Amino acid sequence: MPRSDLPTAAHDRTEGMPSSTYRIQIRPDFGFKPTAELADYLADLGVSHLYTAPILTAAPGSEHGYDVVDHTRVSAALGGEEGRLALKAALDAAGLGLVVDIVPNHAGVGVPAANPTWWDVLKHGRESAYAKFYDIDWSRGRLLIPVLADEPDALDQLRVEDGELHYFDKRYPIADGTGEGTAREVHDRQHYELVTWTRGDAELNYRRFFAIVDLAGLRVEDPEVFEATHREILRWYAEGAVQGLRVDHPDGLRDPGDYLRRLRDAAPDAWLVVEKILEPGEELPDWPIDGTTGYDALAEVCGVFVDTTTERFFDTLDHHLTGGETSWQDLVHGTKYHLATTQLAAELARMCRLVPEIEAAPKALAELAACFPVYRSYLPFGSRHLARARSEAGRRRPGLIPALDQLTARLRNPADELAVRFQQYTGAVMAKGVEDTAFYRWTRFTARNEVGNDPSKFGVNLDEFHDTAAERQRRWPAGMTSLSTHDTKRSEDVRARLAVLSELPGDWTEVVRRWVRLAPLPDPALAHLIWQAAVGAWPLDRERLHAYALKAARESGVGTTWTRPDERFETALRAMVDRIYDDPALHAEVDAFARTISGPGWSNSLAQKLVQLTMPGVPDVYQGTELWDHSLVDPDNRRPVDFGLRRELLARIDDGWQPPVDGSGAAKLLVTSRTLRLRRQRPELFGGYRPVFADGRVAEHVVAFDRGGAVAVATRLPVGLSRHGGWHDTTLTLDGHTWTEVFTNTSYGGSRLAVADLLHTYPVALLVKE
Repeated sequence: MPRSDLPTAAHDRTEGMPSSTYRIQIRPDFGFKPTAELADYLADLGVSHLYTAPILTAAPGSEHGYDVVDHTRVSAALGGEEGRLALKAALDAAGLGLVVDIVPNHAGVGVPAANPTWWDVLKHGRESAYAKFYDIDWSRGRLLIPVLADEPDALDQLRVEDGELHYFDKRYPIADGTGEGTAREVHDRQHYELVTWTRGDAELNYRRFFAIVDLAGLRVEDPEVFEATHREILRWYAEGAVQGLRVDHPDGLRDPGDYLRRLRDAAPDAWLVVEKILEPGEELPDWPIDGTTGYDALAEVCGVFVDTTTERFFDTLDHHLTGGETSWQDLVHGTKYHLATTQLAAELARMCRLVPEIEAAPKALAELAACFPVYRSYLPFGSRHLARARSEAGRRRPGLIPALDQLTARLRNPADELAVRFQQYTGAVMAKGVEDTAFYRWTRFTARNEVGNDPSKFGVNLDEFHDTAAERQRRWPAGMTSLSTHDTKRSEDVRARLAVLSELPGDWTEVVRRWVRLAPLPDPALAHLIWQAAVGAWPLDRERLHAYALKAARESGVGTTWTRPDERFETALRAMVDRIYDDPALHAEVDAFARTISGPGWSNSLAQKLVQLTMPGVPDVYQGTELWDHSLVDPDNRRPVDFGLRRELLARIDDGWQPPVDGSGAAKLLVTSRTLRLRRQRPELFGGYRPVFADGRVAEHVVAFDRGGAVAVATRLPVGLSRHGGWHDTTLTLDGHTWTEVFTNTSYGGSRLAVADLLHTYPVALLVKE
């Protein structure tokens, strides 16, 4: 709809919005009580809102909360309703609000007895009062549950106990009047069929989250399902306990725009952001929301600290290490097509049943999904992406052109069931094929292998950065910005350190070519990934690198996989990692190299943090990242955080300590706390966006902008700056006011400020008009 027709709650709202958020991975071993105990620290840090992982009842033992099994109550494992109310009281006392992560797309079904609605569906089948809660295709008759071992006699392991069907520790209900006879006979009378786990990807007849059979798709498009699954969340909103909602995975929904309009109607004043992953250059539909969760901002911020002039060096290195000639585009096409026809074959088959007259439909639909340039369209919005996919699919597979033309005639119709399901399908194909596969195979320069970014786009120049920031201020000024999340492939500080490699291509080439010879691996692309992870997160203990290497290898799926581990390859992988720690000379060399890039990495970390915290949008700080955090992909990035240390360092800073830029990370805490406090206390300084360009021979090493009274100044490409001998005559031209620099509390006057003076203590500065 045109912007003028949008609800006033959607765009250009700043009043009542968070000034910033702090993400806590609330979980059973860090529930409501310890989270409540952080309220005073978060207030001191300068955030306005706590932002938590999902807090409804999740599957037993869940560490993340995204597998909700009961939408009617808060999680007892986190502390229950009493704990939630205690958290609210603590936040109220500290003057903080609450933003909660919600999961409308799916529910946890891996432990049926824990999910009362799923249990009822299993017991009563399509006659269940909750049958319409789940996106099930009943045309095959029974509901297929792929949980059995891949053994011919697996059904012989079934037992009937206490009126239930048991398979080892798994329990299933028995329909009334079907409990007589052997366990196998009882099983054969149920509304569900237990089958070997290997059949799920091809035969599953309920929609799921990506390829996870334990997460069943919900039909929130049904008003009754929407009401039942949102009643408790909206009660918290109505009582004033929750001011913001983060919507997980809207791309899985049948009609995300319709869902978000209903959610906005139910929570008109809530801050509403969606986990929508935009590809570079892709626009967000004009939904009645405040923006995305910030992966697009992450790609831009990290990219501006990469030296774009060295891309050819990394192309050459990648070719030398891997011998690969495959482009990113061809690699992605291959991984997406493979996932579309294997792990997501059940979803493909369900679509094909809608077009039985098109014999080539399986190949043509998979090809269209593999060629789809973004996660999904939201018809009629985004129909150009379908046209682009059709063109590319025809180029790659001319023999499919008749089928492609027949299919696209239907796929462009928003009312066609095939088009609806295809939109849900392409998002899963993109996520599994790119994020979870191609990112682990394309290892040229992994600082750019991040959700929401195209790794073939090596970096971002200053003009590009300023253009996208100005557009964000114009269209989505209250959207979230982020640098680290629970889903990022590597933390912001790892990426900041790896960005230094773009300034040292020769040095990196020399050491990594030697290292791959000293500690060989059959998969050279994976080896390059692991070496970048090692220097990016160094120092890290052996167990962390082992765990990361194994996950990366299985995600990549080249030498080994999750479903069919290759012991010979994984033994070689363990030997490679062990060599890093057991070979004294190699260990010393890795340590020395990591030290050489740590200093410039710290500069990049401070710079990108300041940019993220001051740019248009609502900045989020992921737990612990107010100090250096060199974490890798989950579960590494969900390790416990030492909040006691952070309290202690913040108190020292508040007592007047001017921390150095060193291994303690206290300088990052200074930058984070002072910037967050300024945004909270003086929001009027952050209402606009104007690029500020430096003058002088090293002007390209400054990224600066004026938000309307607050001017952020950050160093970029610090190695190159050092080679030039420093700032020399570089200046910034501001108006003639007197300015106070926030981190050093220094005053500056005049209209031309020498950057050498401004960045004498830290590689960043935040100026405020006096």
